[in-house]
Amino acid sequence: MGLRGPKPLPLNVHILRGNPSKLPVSNLLDGVHPPVEIPPCPSHLSDQAKKEWRRVAAELLPLGLISKLDRALLAAYCVAWAEMVAVEIKIDALNADDRDGMPGWILTTSTGYQQMSALMLIRNRACQRMLRLAAEFGMSPSTRTRVTASKNTSKPQPCSETAESQGGWDGI
Repeated sequence: MGLRGPKPLPLNVHILRGNPSKLPVSNLLDGVHPPVEIPPCPSHLSDQAKKEWRRVAAELLPLGLISKLDRALLAAYCVAWAEMVAVEIKIDALNADDRDGMPGWILTTSTGYQQMSALMLIRNRACQRMLRLAAEFGMSPSTRTRVTASKNTSKPQPCSETAESQGGWDGI
């Protein structure tokens, strides 16, 4: 189940409306502000997903909308993008061999019934995942107002021991 109620308003809109909730300004300014930095790209991503990772991360960095915490979310977005691109290429190849240009989109069953092809279903689901994840980073005009940039642009101090250097989370 998703979060209940409307998404929070940006601080400037809340103040322009005259602070109708009468919240203290300190409450309005609170929030988590992780250091702004591009997380390392997971090595298991496909070439197409890595290309999208580099493109999107470079766009999100100057906006203050990316941190190491976003690694899995950004990886899921890039995988959905790569999956959609791969299926689009396959659909185009199937349609190029047919003068009507339909086998990639519509499949005719043995009884003559026409239905959406499996490739179209895969593409549509990948597109839905991609759009849902893109909204988390404010990558559409309507969702840009719902994200808040981190004000923490300082470089974090390297830790001598992290969970990764200790071999994972087994010791916790």
